[in-house]
Amino acid sequence: MLACLFGKIDMESPLMDFRHSEYYTDEMGPGLKRKFLSFEKLADIDDIYDVKLRTNALEKKLSAGGRRTVNIDPGYIDLAKLVLFSTKDYTHRIYLADGIFAEVTLCYKDGRYHPWPWTYPDYKTEGYLNFFNSVRQLYREQISE
Repeated sequence: MLACLFGKIDMESPLMDFRHSEYYTDEMGPGLKRKFLSFEKLADIDDIYDVKLRTNALEKKLSAGGRRTVNIDPGYIDLAKLVLFSTKDYTHRIYLADGIFAEVTLCYKDGRYHPWPWTYPDYKTEGYLNFFNSVRQLYREQISE
């Protein structure tokens, strides 16, 4: 379904256990898994927040009994950072439009991505950081072509 919305997938993480938070357990149950996808088509940054609106609609479509069965957290990578989108405001998030906020979750320096104090614990793990560093390398190749 995500490929139908955003195009061909060019990189995919392994399926990983989501065990750094109990935030979604009441809604989705225990034993959650996470997977990251990167898409071949580069997004236009001018209306990038629309990605979150589209994934919210997909989450709603896949809901059962008023509860989500998936949680889709879109974002984007550039050479300097990883940005995630949210519908929840917080001190380190910037309002974009239509109820969507942006958060710089990782910054790139000294040859790799690094977390901030507010970065979610799972995004600080080597597995996640290695995946995003690989996506950044692919992105770098795409923009140099």
